[in-house]
Amino acid sequence: HRCPHGSSAAPRSAASARSSPRTHRLTLALVSSLPRLSQLGPIASIASSLPGAMDVMDELRRKADQGDAEEQYGLGQCHYHGQNVPQDYAKATRLFRRAADQGRLSAQCEFGKCYLEGTGVPQDHREGARLFRRAANKGHASAQCALGNCYEFSKGMP
Repeated sequence: HRCPHGSSAAPRSAASARSSPRTHRLTLALVSSLPRLSQLGPIASIASSLPGAMDVMDELRRKADQGDAEEQYGLGQCHYHGQNVPQDYAKATRLFRRAADQGRLSAQCEFGKCYLEGTGVPQDHREGARLFRRAANKGHASAQCALGNCYEFSKGMP
């Protein structure tokens, strides 16, 4: 998800946020981007304060519950970073696992990081490296880098 730029993305009222599919998509993109936006500090509050943001979170949860891997990964990021939901590493890792099991490469990489760090799951370097390898073999650049670090620092290697 990319954060759209420009002030025209923000609707003027909650009613217009619910009635416009374009606004709904833009709000969803902003809310789903919150974990990345949180690294920028106060800008994250802009997206969460948009009219309809909580409706979008409800939609994100609904789609994740229905098995949408992209939304499971996005909701996992929200739980991991505590954006629009309470921070909950265990819930984040469950969502990452569901998305990873469906082949979502970014989720495999994030789930591997959780195992490597012991965040939300017991620390297991071998499982973390296995998940990195799975995504890296399919061309995921972050997973390739993380797997390289596992080799360099002997984390999870035989």
